[in-house]
Amino acid sequence: MHKAVFIFILTVFTGITAFSRDTLYLTCDHAIQIALDESYTIKSNNIRKQSMYFNYRYNKAMFKPRLDFNINTPVWQESVVRVDRPDSLPVYNSNGLFQLGGNVNFQYTLPTGGYLGLATSLYRENITTVLASNNEEFTSDQFFSKYWVQFTQPVFTRNELRENLKEAEFNYQKADLYFQRSQIDIVYQVTHEFYGLYKLLKEVEIGEEKLKNAERSYKIALLKSGSGRIARADVLSAEVSVARDKANLLKLYNALKSQEDYFKQIIGISLDIPIRINTDLSYRFFIIDDSLATNEALKNRYDIKESELDIKLNDIEIDRAKRENEFKGYISAYYDLTGISTLQSSNTMDLIESSHNDISNRPPNRGVAVTFSIPIYDWGRRQSKIKEAEFKMQQSKYYLEDLTITIERGVRQVIRTVRESHEQLIIYEKNLEVARQAFDIALLQFENGNISNQELSIEREKLAGIQLEYLSAFIAYQLAVNDLKRKTLWDFENNRSYVVEENMKL
Repeated sequence: MHKAVFIFILTVFTGITAFSRDTLYLTCDHAIQIALDESYTIKSNNIRKQSMYFNYRYNKAMFKPRLDFNINTPVWQESVVRVDRPDSLPVYNSNGLFQLGGNVNFQYTLPTGGYLGLATSLYRENITTVLASNNEEFTSDQFFSKYWVQFTQPVFTRNELRENLKEAEFNYQKADLYFQRSQIDIVYQVTHEFYGLYKLLKEVEIGEEKLKNAERSYKIALLKSGSGRIARADVLSAEVSVARDKANLLKLYNALKSQEDYFKQIIGISLDIPIRINTDLSYRFFIIDDSLATNEALKNRYDIKESELDIKLNDIEIDRAKRENEFKGYISAYYDLTGISTLQSSNTMDLIESSHNDISNRPPNRGVAVTFSIPIYDWGRRQSKIKEAEFKMQQSKYYLEDLTITIERGVRQVIRTVRESHEQLIIYEKNLEVARQAFDIALLQFENGNISNQELSIEREKLAGIQLEYLSAFIAYQLAVNDLKRKTLWDFENNRSYVVEENMKL
């Protein structure tokens, strides 16, 4: 019997006490640091933040110049073209085109939301036509030169480019706030799971201690049974206690391994990496200023700032809705110089020179246009769009009001929880000390034959239960303190804020 128990203990606890050189030793702070870099939640929210950042950069770049260079190298095509003739059937000529050239476009976005464009186009083309009537072939080799300036400016309406930029900026700020909030949440989640894992580890250790105590009781019962000082029924009861505690220990061990796997996934490490956690069960109490806690939460909570940005984004949507069918105007102008060379020459430079000479002989193309869009009646489309946007705005405002109350209520509740859990922790700390003394006395009484094994088992169960109660109270206090930090963004232990004021780098 003793040999079997020894083999079982060695098998079960090898995975807990024997670790390889690659074992990862974790404190709660160490686990949090890993999670802030490697967890799926952090990585996902960081990618979202980066996505919104580059969306902002894209909209900001819309105000910068743009230069494009397009080349035709070459364009070649041949096709049959139908030519209709009066009082006769149509004929089908064959046309061919060979074009080589390109263009350069420079566009500058004006601060007013308009555009100023400069462009040039140079290309040479060879055109061939074969008449269907007599198969006679005509060819033309020519060169085109064109330089132009174009201007467009919307008037009597909002600058949409600046509006888009502001919207992109707000969305990036929201993503940044959400990322920071997720960091605070992951700290709390890792802390919660860390102590949950630690509790299971302690339950396994308590189970191990119960099994050792049961084995000790069984050994004493066997010795006393041999001398006739104890009933056979007590020996059987002690043997049953050993079997029961052994089965319970295996169940706790399996739960521990499952929680370990989940914890590894939460912090973002491989399931194959063995871990061992260490923590300090010491604690210190601190004074909480209720007003400071509430004020800091309402001033710095990221979810409040996100809601304020939602209101600003809704304001942009209202402006867009008002422009659904508004009075608008556009001013546009262009001026271009075009030269066409019709020299029948194969020399490209001669063709270019001829086309430039043609520019001075040909009048420029130019024009100015001022257009207005005047809405008459849209059967309620614009007004419906405005009302939709206004109701969304009102919904966001209601949400912010309710969120403010929820945050204030949550801060009050967590303060009460911290104080209550501290009082409970003190009580269970004293209970644990009393329970240990009571079990030592009961064990001494059992050895002297004054109490039965069942009575000793009751005291052993009491001690194990109080050990777990104390651990639960300690964990509840630690989580309450961590939740207080999360909900107020203030560290009352060190009297400092967790918020670092930084200008958003864009």
